[in-house]
Amino acid sequence: MPEKRHQIRLQQATAEYAGDISALHGRVFEKAWDAEGVRRLLEHPASVALIAATESPWRVAGFILAQLTADEAEILSLGVASISQRSGVGTQLVRGLIDTAQRKGVKRVFLDVAASNEAAIGLYAKLGFAQMGRRKDYYSHAGGQREDALLMVRNL
Repeated sequence: MPEKRHQIRLQQATAEYAGDISALHGRVFEKAWDAEGVRRLLEHPASVALIAATESPWRVAGFILAQLTADEAEILSLGVASISQRSGVGTQLVRGLIDTAQRKGVKRVFLDVAASNEAAIGLYAKLGFAQMGRRKDYYSHAGGQREDALLMVRNL
């Protein structure tokens, strides 16, 4: 059940948020990224990272991590706390990233998404992303199961 609507504020994610992002990543994804790896990503000059924070009480409700190369961006990870899912946080994060990318001269945004992740696929499609390929057995899950990734793109 979605949480009551809290005021969500998007802000740039700096290295000080690496622990918060890593902790949320571990709650959202099967294979968590450690805080040191997230910190290095946040400090990389080609990175664009945003967090969605609630103010009362303050907490990270979601994050989006991307890297820019020339005139393209790749979304590396998007996560939303379970209590904040289906409340518009993911939409705000993707839109915030797109706005930032456009200001930096990006022409296309790419991402990979698990073929079974219908909620994420729907979110991206709603925001103008289209499938442009499939990566067979891209993701590995506990127990050795493999899953395809859909490659999606949005032209800006």
